[in-house]
Amino acid sequence: MVTLGMVNTMIDDQSLDRKYAALADPTRRGLLVALRDGPARITDLAAPLPISFAAVARHVGVLESAGLIDREVRGREHWLSVRSGGLRPAEEWIADQVSFWSARADALAARLERRKRQR
Repeated sequence: MVTLGMVNTMIDDQSLDRKYAALADPTRRGLLVALRDGPARITDLAAPLPISFAAVARHVGVLESAGLIDREVRGREHWLSVRSGGLRPAEEWIADQVSFWSARADALAARLERRKRQR
């Protein structure tokens, strides 16, 4: 039986999947790095890359779908910027995993220390 909590988790998982899939490509990571200095036109981002403008536009589409960047159309120009908080869900997921495994490692260390003292 599927519960409401399971559905919400599946939706969150799909969002995380899109974010991590977007970050898996070095070109897309490079675009995000380039946007750290502020908004930029797609044409400016595409110019130094060894791929076609159409390929860059597809990468931009993936980043947009993942919620990592925003696009603003000004006349004929498309300006991109990093979406504030776009990585927050991924950061929170990683922090949750680190917390869980740190607690497990601490529990293991404490158990090993108790065994050592018992001997």
